[in-house]
Amino acid sequence: MATEQQEHLKIEQLRQQSADEIETIAGREKENLEGWIPTLASDAEIREALEKAFDYRGDVTITRKDGSKIEGYLFDRRSGTSLSDSFVRVIPSNERTKVNVSYSDIAALAFTGRDNAAGKTFEAWVKKYWEKKAAGEKNIQIEPEKLD
Repeated sequence: MATEQQEHLKIEQLRQQSADEIETIAGREKENLEGWIPTLASDAEIREALEKAFDYRGDVTITRKDGSKIEGYLFDRRSGTSLSDSFVRVIPSNERTKVNVSYSDIAALAFTGRDNAAGKTFEAWVKKYWEKKAAGEKNIQIEPEKLD
């Protein structure tokens, strides 16, 4: 439990920082991947882009080399010794199935969905809490956001 003086000092400290500054913590680089279309020229670029897609909290669009596209949430990946024995698993946005796609079948990748985790760090929530408290709000609670 913080004293009133501690709360006042914390509010003054947070007023000096933007939500973006608070969201970035030491040792973690914040990347805005929404809308990004990585180049997939080498095996290393393909692997790196798919790792970022795995960490991404929005939908991606994978274009296969045969021209077909899958848009959905990339929830798993298996990295083998080559691209042909590595694959990602995607839940398509328009189906209730899980689709495996080999790394070697991927021609393009795009981060097309909204990043659902953007701006929702604990630090950002704490800043909002202190702003509400400074504004005199009572009964401040953690409330989940509505799902889309």
